[in-house]
Amino acid sequence: MKVSIGIGGAASGRRRDFDDQVEYVMEAEKLGVDTVWTAEAWGQDAIAPLAYLAAKTERIKLGTGILQISARTPSMTAMTALTLATISSDRFILGLGASGPQVVEGLQGRPFKAPLMRMRETIEIIKLAFAGEKLAYDGIYHQLPLPGGEGKALRLAQPSNDNIPIYLATLGPKTLEYTGAVADGWLGTSFTPEHADAHLEHIRRGAEAAGRSLLDIDIQVGGTVAFGDDLDALVDPLKPAVAFTLGAMGSPKTNFYNAAFRRGGWEDVAIQVQQLWVDGKREEAAAKVPGEMVRQANLLGDEATVRARVQAYKDAGVTTLRVQPMGEGLAGKLETLGRVIDMAH
Repeated sequence: MKVSIGIGGAASGRRRDFDDQVEYVMEAEKLGVDTVWTAEAWGQDAIAPLAYLAAKTERIKLGTGILQISARTPSMTAMTALTLATISSDRFILGLGASGPQVVEGLQGRPFKAPLMRMRETIEIIKLAFAGEKLAYDGIYHQLPLPGGEGKALRLAQPSNDNIPIYLATLGPKTLEYTGAVADGWLGTSFTPEHADAHLEHIRRGAEAAGRSLLDIDIQVGGTVAFGDDLDALVDPLKPAVAFTLGAMGSPKTNFYNAAFRRGGWEDVAIQVQQLWVDGKREEAAAKVPGEMVRQANLLGDEATVRARVQAYKDAGVTTLRVQPMGEGLAGKLETLGRVIDMAH
């Protein structure tokens, strides 16, 4: 099983810590990490850090985890992907996701309606661009060229490259099926090995309907890794983040993360924590998160316990373990990362 890491995220712009992130990635490459993913959410963008890392690294793959399909036109996404593939010597992976209504409509000012259809159209246009075809497309939400105007179908002035992998961050049953049908990999969240089929069964169904197999898709999922004998001391600091996911990663009406945890055996908890969060009772929401829920969604404990969790992810069908190592400073994080890489291999 391979190992990947991530940088960036919702709070990535609060501190000017980019030099620390670069050093972390460079050292992680030496340890044998397969891929680094850059998030953007509503912090740093996912593209600029990868462009810089392309010049500072030699082997590690560089992926967007993820680009929001609402934030860029499909043609610009394709142009960016082709550019990054070129400057990274084909180490680039295009990770895409629909995000959620609060970000799409609140931050991007775009409608969130029909996210699966919008994703499907986006990917079809991107694949036309990767193949070097003219961008002529007549969809429900995307028309190229724009009807009634002066535009014409254009071909990108870059060499074609239809080997750029496309990974999708999806959570709903239908989007998971679509991932199985078309994607090279899945960037998963709200996942526990104990209830892997809540996600993977849908991916498998989509893959088989398209004449593929689940083995054709790189399943990337994992969680926080921390070593220690006091399990409660490792679990409790992670409860607020789980509460945030259940309560704030989406609107009260549409929260795909919450729905995924409900399918994965935590229905009552997910509903209760979300309601407390929406009511402004954030400390109560965090306190309501069961320790077992945190343990199942991460890799925490002593050496034997973490090793058993790594094996559980392997047994569930995870092919790349995406981890967030904890430790004191950079040295502590890298020590944790090195230990879990040894276990994964």
